Amino acid sequence: MNEPCPAPETQPENPSPCPETSAPVQPADTPATEPVEAPQTPPPPPDPLAQALAELNHWKDLAYRNAAELDNFRKRAAREAQDTRAYANADLLRSILPILDNFEMGLEAARAESEKSMIFMGMSMVQRQIADFLRDCGVTEVEALGRPFDPNLHDAVSQETSTEAAEGTVLRVTRRGYRLKDRLLRAASVVVSAAPPSPEATPAPEAT
Repeated sequence: MNEPCPAPETQPENPSPCPETSAPVQPADTPATEPVEAPQTPPPPPDPLAQALAELNHWKDLAYRNAAELDNFRKRAAREAQDTRAYANADLLRSILPILDNFEMGLEAARAESEKSMIFMGMSMVQRQIADFLRDCGVTEVEALGRPFDPNLHDAVSQETSTEAAEGTVLRVTRRGYRLKDRLLRAASVVVSAAPPSPEATPAPEAT
């Protein structure tokens, strides 16, 4: 049961409101309190040791790459220098080949006259010396006679029908071919066999 408020004559000078009927009242003009943001914590400073290790790995990787590129350059330069030495005389040897062709024609003419003549024996000796010189320089003859026609090594000047050789076989060599090591100096000029015409293609003789 609620106790009644004391009478006015019995109230003290600073009367207090009744606890049952009074409540703290906030003034209407009091502004609402805004939430206070917590202070942001600054990021921790970078680790000097980690930075030094990352930079060390960067420069180490760059050094390895440069060393690999330098090694590849040295190998490529050595290979190019070797190819230059191996094929330096290619133009000179190629210019000698027509002279060799004419010399062999003269040798065949001397053979036709007499193989016991001094001219033929002297020219045969010179031919062996030329062959030894070319062999020492790395020049070899292109194999052609009796072999299948190869457009990379042979130059077909004509075709002839043949019943003995398969189609596309080299029947004769009109000019020898040569190569320097694995490079072709001059293709061999050859005559290639062709298949004989079929009987169906032969026209029948006209009746008289």
